[in-house]
Amino acid sequence: MAGFHKIPAMRDFQTPTRSAVYAPTAMAATSHPRATLTAIETMKAGGNAMDAAICAAAALAVIEPQMTGIGGDCFVLYAPAGKDVIAYNGSGAAVAAAETSWYLDQGMDEIPVMSPHAVTIPGAVEAWHRLNAGHGRKEFAELLRPAIALAEDGFPVPPRVAYDWDRFEEKINRTEAGQRVFLRNGKPAKAGDVIRQPELAATLRIIAEQGPKGFYEGPVAEDMVATLQRLGGLHVMEDFAGHAGIFVEPISTNYRGYDIHECPPNGQGFVALIMLNICEGFAVSEMSPLDATRLHLQAEAGRLAYRDRDAFLGDSEPKTMSLETLLSKEYAAGQGALISPDRAMATLPDPALRASSDTVYLSVVDCDGNAVSFINSLFNGFGTGIMSDATGVMLHNRGALFKIDENHPARIEPGRRPPHTIMPGIATKDGRTVMSFGVMGGHYQPFGHTHLLGNVIDFGLDVQQALELPRVFHYDDVLSVETGIPDETADQLRAMGHDVETAPVAFGGGQAIWIDHERGILIGGSDPRKDGCALGY
Repeated sequence: MAGFHKIPAMRDFQTPTRSAVYAPTAMAATSHPRATLTAIETMKAGGNAMDAAICAAAALAVIEPQMTGIGGDCFVLYAPAGKDVIAYNGSGAAVAAAETSWYLDQGMDEIPVMSPHAVTIPGAVEAWHRLNAGHGRKEFAELLRPAIALAEDGFPVPPRVAYDWDRFEEKINRTEAGQRVFLRNGKPAKAGDVIRQPELAATLRIIAEQGPKGFYEGPVAEDMVATLQRLGGLHVMEDFAGHAGIFVEPISTNYRGYDIHECPPNGQGFVALIMLNICEGFAVSEMSPLDATRLHLQAEAGRLAYRDRDAFLGDSEPKTMSLETLLSKEYAAGQGALISPDRAMATLPDPALRASSDTVYLSVVDCDGNAVSFINSLFNGFGTGIMSDATGVMLHNRGALFKIDENHPARIEPGRRPPHTIMPGIATKDGRTVMSFGVMGGHYQPFGHTHLLGNVIDFGLDVQQALELPRVFHYDDVLSVETGIPDETADQLRAMGHDVETAPVAFGGGQAIWIDHERGILIGGSDPRKDGCALGY
């Protein structure tokens, strides 16, 4: 199979790409320059990586409102220097009235993405506060000040955000509140237009003063509940007041000597671990980064791993199957044996076991070596499109991933958390953190993690090169390829039996920070598919 030359360690400075960012002390990488700067300023003012990540996430909740917000959820991996990785599940649960039978009685067979029933209790605010209290240094109110200022004083819309707002115009028009904030002369604001969100600024100020109670109780919660009830939602105040996120045990696998850590279900991190285990059985490093065979193997591994995701992913590990078995090397070897190196599987076999996103991602490493991998999401662009009337809170639609099926592990029930696509990542080697990373993009994210890690570990690319490399995604029986994939490669993939199409939108957007312990430096990368950057000092 014809391949392509390996990408050199030193980039071609006549090619319009970015250099990786190098720094000796601390670093942050986010999808928006202002958020990255906010994280850096927080650390320079005495905050640690957790403080910086929360401060940046709050800023992104204002300046990338189509991707994230206080009306969404978050997942976090935290690697304190010299200690084990910690995971926090900041997702919310279905409301107390969300009985599967109720939806069946209404004749519903799915949860519509723009329905109030897709709104589980938003978990981000509680997660930020709890992580700051347990692992931060600065006062919580101080971490919200930059976000409050951005919401109140305004910010110019950057190009990728403007592009997204144009795509999601239907969501913006869903409520009068959304129209008031995001439209200019009846159309979504364009790059350079200044956006102010006074209602959101007031809500953030309440949260800064009162902590989570200012969001989950009182006037803010009352307005969210009233908005949802008016649209037919089953939410009541007690649902919000009772919310709490949970610390969970990370899951991991070893990929060619590196331990890759992910959050457990209800997140889909285990899908990336299955893909890595399968890919480890092939001599990927003998190929080239854009070789059709490499991308074919990734696609086939993804088909098998996503099959397992759709069969098993629910609120937590189903008692009738073993996550340990799914993540075993023996299981991966059996799945890998199903893959032909030059031909796509015509049909997928049934799962070997039986069971009874739009997003922002950011990475921070501080001067002490603490690393935070942080992801915050509304799921689809602008979530449900439901903006709470008086609070400026855009509400997510993660509950659309529930199944209205009493026998499915992802069934909707009171108090159950829905399946989640968001997945922060941490890589360690010999007990030390070497990379904090993540790739946004809803269902794409396991592919993104596998692609990024392969680019770094198998091909030795720096994190910026690894993020820039063109991507493919096999989903719904179609192999979508970004425009950067060479035509020759796309033709070879078609010859292997893949239904290849050009991706209508770039896949995801990632950030990564590599910790070079030998030289005592940090190396950061930020995805050019977004507006952001990495900065260090």
